[in-house]
Amino acid sequence: MLSATRLLTTRIPGHIYTAARRAPSYTHSFPLPFILSNLFSSAPNHSASSSKATMSVQEFVEEAIANNKIAIFSRSWCPYCARAKALFADKFPEETPLVLELDERDDGDAIQDYLANKTGQTSVPNVFVNKKQIGGNDKTQDAFRSGELQRLVSQ
Repeated sequence: MLSATRLLTTRIPGHIYTAARRAPSYTHSFPLPFILSNLFSSAPNHSASSSKATMSVQEFVEEAIANNKIAIFSRSWCPYCARAKALFADKFPEETPLVLELDERDDGDAIQDYLANKTGQTSVPNVFVNKKQIGGNDKTQDAFRSGELQRLVSQ
């Protein structure tokens, strides 16, 4: 039994004792007074002001579509989104699409809900070119094969 213990400690020196002796350390960049003041402050209830929140999401989406030649509403883990983004990177390298990764935003679900109401499309990617909705990856690829995408991008 003693040799097994020695073998264990020599194979993983200090591992068992280090974990038992020291708790995991987490570093926070926010000072404690900041955290406490935000925890106990009277923050606005966003569910009560849903029309205001929806309005700001609506304005954000409409501005993103209006101010960018190409806007792609995406999710970073989505393979269809990756294909649509790759199409623009490969076939239109001179263009820089606005890519909004909805899973990396706090309001990503609200943006996708607004887009579903606006376009009837509930999935990503949701691609817009010159303020016109193309659709998801399949429709974007079809538009490229037919030449429609090139026509829209060149406008």
